[in-house]
Amino acid sequence: MIDGFAKTYLHDDLRWIRGVMVSKLDGLSEYDVRRPLTLTGTNLLGLIKHLSISEARYLGEVFGRPFPEPLPRWDDESQRGTDMWATEHETRAEIVDRYRRVWDHADATIDALDIDAPGHVPWWPRPDVKLFNVLVHRVTETSRHAGHADILREQLDGTVGLDGRSAAQQEKDAALWENRRTTIERAARAAQDHARTTG
Repeated sequence: MIDGFAKTYLHDDLRWIRGVMVSKLDGLSEYDVRRPLTLTGTNLLGLIKHLSISEARYLGEVFGRPFPEPLPRWDDESQRGTDMWATEHETRAEIVDRYRRVWDHADATIDALDIDAPGHVPWWPRPDVKLFNVLVHRVTETSRHAGHADILREQLDGTVGLDGRSAAQQEKDAALWENRRTTIERAARAAQDHARTTG
């Protein structure tokens, strides 16, 4: 009973967070979805590309069900990091469509296997795993990158959250966030001043 519940719960979370990731591209230009916004080059479309490759691998070849399209080898050092950005020849539609095809393939793997089905992750220190381990990993990794995407999107145009709010609500939110930021900045400076006087 608990096995079925755990599998459904994790799978539902994975489906939801995938959708969140793709929604972060909505309304942005080609430049903005590709734009490196951190020192390491993190960008929204690159996160989608990375997640599609890693999910294809984890919920494909790890369980002997390889994704039917070519993937870079996991142990090819020359390919390291190329999954984190899109070339000018890769379109947004191609990358998002591939991610959706990966979802279908991964969902079929999840549906076909029991939660304790064995898999093998050769790049992990303890490579023998169960579907449960991999589902937890996929939800964790995708959620982590969704957090990155939240911050990147906020940097680009101030958009936060998932719902389509009215302009009036967005203005109200902008005032709320500015007040909150001012309060947090004041607290950070006060803590620094306090540390200087007591330390």
